[in-house]
Amino acid sequence: MSPFSVYVGDEAVAIPYRIYQDELPDDVVRDLTGVQQAILHCRYSRHSDGLVRQRHLEQIASFDEPWAVPFVVQLAGEYVLEILESIQHGLSDLPSKGSAQRLAYGDFIARNPAFFRSSRGPSAGW
Repeated sequence: MSPFSVYVGDEAVAIPYRIYQDELPDDVVRDLTGVQQAILHCRYSRHSDGLVRQRHLEQIASFDEPWAVPFVVQLAGEYVLEILESIQHGLSDLPSKGSAQRLAYGDFIARNPAFFRSSRGPSAGW
C-alpha cells in the first residue's frame, strides 16, 4: 500500500503505510538522542508486525509533538483492541481543555479532516 499524506503544521508529510525492516538492536537505539528515538518509534509504529507496532506506539502515544500525532491517529483505525487500549492510555490528557495533547490533536484533525474521517476506528472514542 502507498504512503499516506497529511499536513503537520503547514508541511505536507508522506508516512509509510507499512515498513518491513527488522528493528534495530537495543544498544543502537540507546545510543540515539531522545528525538532520534522518538522518530524511530514513530517509524516502527508503521511496522508490518502488529506486536512491533504496539510496542513502539506505547512509546509515542503520550507525546504531544505535532509530528507524532499522525502515527497515533492512523493506528486508531486499525481495529486492534490492544492498540486502541494503548492509545487510550497514552492520550489521557486529551479530554483536558488547553492540554498540549488536545491542542496538538485538535490542530492535526482540523488540518486533515478527510484523513481523520478515513482513519477513525469505531471504538477509538473520537
